[in-house]
Amino acid sequence: MNLKCMIVDDEPVARKLLKEYVADVSFLDFVGEAENPLKAQTILDNWRVDLMFLDINMPRMTGIEFLRSIPSLPMVILTTAYEEYAIEGFNLDVFDYLVKPFSFERFLKACNKAKDYHRIKKAGQATPPAEDYFFVKCNNRIEKITHEELLYVEASLNYITLHTSRGKMIVYLTMKGITENLPGEIFLRVHKSYLVNVSKINSIEGNILHIGSTELPISQNSYEEVIKIILKDRMIRR
Repeated sequence: MNLKCMIVDDEPVARKLLKEYVADVSFLDFVGEAENPLKAQTILDNWRVDLMFLDINMPRMTGIEFLRSIPSLPMVILTTAYEEYAIEGFNLDVFDYLVKPFSFERFLKACNKAKDYHRIKKAGQATPPAEDYFFVKCNNRIEKITHEELLYVEASLNYITLHTSRGKMIVYLTMKGITENLPGEIFLRVHKSYLVNVSKINSIEGNILHIGSTELPISQNSYEEVIKIILKDRMIRR
């Protein structure tokens, strides 16, 4: 299972290098970047994040202050030019500490350690296979929906619309809530407002996904990663 990762750094050059490193690691899926902790919080609120690469010395709020402010942290690898924060970082349970400039080899070593820890942790929490259906409350009824019939999910203010092969269902849930309760190998967040059943995608045209007669946009910020995940091991080439 791939790790969903994000980057938080106020330096554009540093973010660019990290994105290049992430792109070269097969088990990392990039979901977003932020130039400061306030913007990073928005990503955490809307996406599943397993691993965060976090700078320390940033304006308004440091990486250390950000760590102290988050009640539920993903795995964190600190990326900084300042060695003196190492002890404090590890006291906050950061996973690794990379001192800039660091090599790809050192970056990969930290990522492999995170992957192994994630795998062991998941194995320790192993539960019986999940059912291929779920229940939601809609119009005073409890409706059963199978993964197979759910085409895509659309976010609308304080509720979501489930678009199924039987029709639409409006449900008082958040996009983050439904995303966390559906299998990531089947459903993919392609935009802040859309979660799609990958097997229902008929075609891709530019940044538009076609599901039946419906056109759904792919977020510009995550386009490359979304396409890579959709096509992974499925694209037949010459």
